[in-house]
Amino acid sequence: MNKAKDIMNTKEVSDFLKLHPFTVNKLAREGKIPAFKIGADWRFHRKHIERWINEKIVYQQQGRERRNPGKPDSKQLL
Repeated sequence: MNKAKDIMNTKEVSDFLKLHPFTVNKLAREGKIPAFKIGADWRFHRKHIERWINEKIVYQQQGRERRNPGKPDSKQLL
């Protein structure tokens, strides 16, 4: 992977996540998305963002299984 693209700025993360840049900055400020600051600007490590997404997916799947034990997930039926 290109080392220059391992670190993303707010605009790149907002494009990647399909969110508004203000939302990305708010999530970073609140500590809800992995980020670090350089001066006044937020930066994001691509690997940490991808891991964060995967953790969210797993957490949601586990929650669905806890709420509906024994019931197959509709996505598994496809």
